[in-house]
Amino acid sequence: MDFYRSHVLVCGGTGCTSSGAVSIEEMFKTQLQAKGLDKEVKVVRTGCFGLCEAGPICIVYPEGSFYSRVELKDVERIVDEHLLKGRIVKDLLFVDKSANVTDIATSINDVTFYKKQKRVVLRNCGVINPEVIEEYIAFDGYKALGKALTEMTPTEVVDVIKKSGLRGRGGGGFPTGLKWEFTQKSQGDIKYVACNADEGDPGAFMDRSVLEGDPHAIIEAMAIAAYAIGAEKGYVYIRAEYPIAVKRLGIAIAQAKEMGLLGQDIFGTGFNFDLEIRLGAGAFVCGEETALIASIEGERGMPRPKPPFPAQKGIFGKPTLINNVETYAVVAQIILNGAEWFTAMGTERSPGTKVFALGGKINNTGLVEIPMGTPLREVIYDIGGGIPNGKAFKAVQTGGPSGGCITADHLDTPIDFDTLTSLGSMMGSGGMIVVDEDNCMVDFARFFLDFTVDESCGKCVPCREGTKRMLEILNKITSGNGTLKDLDTLEELAYAIKDSALCGLGQTAPNPVLSTMKYFRDEYVAHVVDKKCPAGMCKDLLQVVIGDGCIGCTACKRVCPVDAITGEVKGVHVIDQSKCIKCGACIPKCPKKVIVKQ
Repeated sequence: MDFYRSHVLVCGGTGCTSSGAVSIEEMFKTQLQAKGLDKEVKVVRTGCFGLCEAGPICIVYPEGSFYSRVELKDVERIVDEHLLKGRIVKDLLFVDKSANVTDIATSINDVTFYKKQKRVVLRNCGVINPEVIEEYIAFDGYKALGKALTEMTPTEVVDVIKKSGLRGRGGGGFPTGLKWEFTQKSQGDIKYVACNADEGDPGAFMDRSVLEGDPHAIIEAMAIAAYAIGAEKGYVYIRAEYPIAVKRLGIAIAQAKEMGLLGQDIFGTGFNFDLEIRLGAGAFVCGEETALIASIEGERGMPRPKPPFPAQKGIFGKPTLINNVETYAVVAQIILNGAEWFTAMGTERSPGTKVFALGGKINNTGLVEIPMGTPLREVIYDIGGGIPNGKAFKAVQTGGPSGGCITADHLDTPIDFDTLTSLGSMMGSGGMIVVDEDNCMVDFARFFLDFTVDESCGKCVPCREGTKRMLEILNKITSGNGTLKDLDTLEELAYAIKDSALCGLGQTAPNPVLSTMKYFRDEYVAHVVDKKCPAGMCKDLLQVVIGDGCIGCTACKRVCPVDAITGEVKGVHVIDQSKCIKCGACIPKCPKKVIVKQ
């Protein structure tokens, strides 16, 4: 076994990879070899560290020095100063802006972003090399599978999951143990387990990051689930747009088979289980379990009426257990540590932790894992670092196109399944998009509905036609042609779709509209009565004008892309509204700040 005095962990998640992390990793190896340090310092490509805003990220252990926004030119300095001379390169360290603190984080342990998190699902992400099975095993990997197969009956496994209170992390929050029990008791000569990795919500990347950073956790959990329900075959349904996750999952499956952790007679117990990857083509509707089943079978991904439920009649008509990535990610730990360990976290009805993809108007964009019941304020201001540029928090959208808004009035709301539902939102898979005072909530709702219309499978009339009519009304409102009657029609359509759409995706499609109408109805009224967009976002409802005090500096005129601004040097300038495209490029250029949107 090789021993190293230092390790350089380089984030290999999609975000950092897109920013050049692979080249940075190779540069570290090149520089270490050139300096004769390659036998003393090991470079490890890991999964996502979580703090995506600061990428590319490199952490040097044992010090835990958290280097952020690393560029190729920085690598030689880190090698020369830190790894060769033992001097931390302070100007490359992450500057912590969380909780109104502006300080250099000497170690990852000093970063406020992580201090209020509880990393259970993400415990190995950013810690191990996901392409080396031995590293997963070193962190108790496959120990839970061994315990389940050699010390527990299938019913005992199901009972532990039931007692843990684990609820599905894919959307609705159905009790996982009950789903396992239903499938276990269903009669069938063949049964299947499936993993829903078809993460399609705008702004959501939790499942992708888990598969990129800890794929063996999913494989182990699916094997445990297969043992519990009596299945010998499993499918991971993952979208092809996740190439890194697909690659690492494939490597992990091959490694598990080579070690006898998948295949025949696992741990010498006579239990057989094999796993197969099925690629999705990016259809949002395939995140719905019956549409996912149809796609696995080779059919067009369209929802099917329920009942029968997948636990009764799923893949190829056989009883099927389906959970999403995050749900499976905690199964092995529950088996190892017991149900009481899991229920000690979170709340009574929502135990455990939840991973969120925190994005939008927030300083610390990235993956956040918190105990259920954590107040929203802690997520936004302590972990997320608050709103950029001192802007006011307006709302956060949870649950993606199926969810709704939580406003500033509810910042102290505990985040759990039931509370979010009571506010007209939902947990969903875990997308959390923050908006500030500059966002128009009518346009925000229109964005999500536009996505839903585009992604509708078209099978049922309420979703296929109803959402289109809703989108037409929203376009009418944001263009300045809406009426108060349109608001009533919009609401009526929304409730009709909720009550009559075939699948859960169609039934929840109106949620962003209903939620914004509930909490920001004044903005809707302003659009249709005053013909104004209070946030100044809807272009058809605003003008960019030059007010009193223009000094004729021509700065605005020089940046106008359509030559809409006229005026002589030292003379008053004006904007031709027939040419103006409301881009706002002129506004920040005015030294007197007299150009405004109104």
